[in-house]
Amino acid sequence: MFGIGWPEVIVISLVGVAIFGAKRIPEIGRSVGQALRGFQDEVKGKEETPENKQP
Repeated sequence: MFGIGWPEVIVISLVGVAIFGAKRIPEIGRSVGQALRGFQDEVKGKEETPENKQP
């Protein structure tokens, strides 16, 4: 996973909790997930549209 081991993941998680607080972590995760899903949908949409478009 990009050269990141479990100790690094734990440290990054603890830093995230310290910065944002435990109550906002699920909200931030949800927002990031929606953003990634939207990005993936746009990339897939961009790949399909050139075939359908005719100048």
